[in-house]
Amino acid sequence: MKRRYGPRYKVPRRRRREGKTDYRARYKMAIGKYKIRAVLRRTNRYIIVHFTSIDLNGDQTHVYVTSRILRKFGWPFSCKNLPAAYLTGYYAGLLAIKNGIKEAIPDIGIFRSTKGNRLYAALKGIIDAGVYIPHDDSIFPSEERIRGEHIVAYAKMLMKENYEKFKRQFSEYLKKGADPTKIPEFFDKVLQEIKRAV
Repeated sequence: MKRRYGPRYKVPRRRRREGKTDYRARYKMAIGKYKIRAVLRRTNRYIIVHFTSIDLNGDQTHVYVTSRILRKFGWPFSCKNLPAAYLTGYYAGLLAIKNGIKEAIPDIGIFRSTKGNRLYAALKGIIDAGVYIPHDDSIFPSEERIRGEHIVAYAKMLMKENYEKFKRQFSEYLKKGADPTKIPEFFDKVLQEIKRAV
């Protein structure tokens, strides 16, 4: 175990201590051939996608989108699930193209890289919008999961087997009058709305 005191102990940089920045990964990105980073983050409520470039005076943000924007397009479900992540990435990708950004490198920060997670759903959205990002297709979630069909299957199973648990699990949706079994339909509708808007 590393000693956290003594004359040779070096205090980690503030953003590393706060769990915000992996400085080694950031350094590699800074010296790479790609000037723009597609920064993908998640919070307890939203998915965040922004395109930034490193500058001596601080990062320059060119496009910034959170999944909260999906409310504008009529998305009544969670803004942090897989379908919302993809739609957010797609919208951010279209805005990036509009701002002249044609290629970037992905930056998932200190989040663990697990196959098919929400950040990779957002990354697929960016790529499908037309931005070139080096990647391996095997990391992406399946089309069924991106459209939310796994959520529908779970909701239908709960409705049959434990209706009380279904009401608890999807209480936020039900309060808004949103039917969790309609997620794929809303996904297609919102995707078309985003294409028309940008």
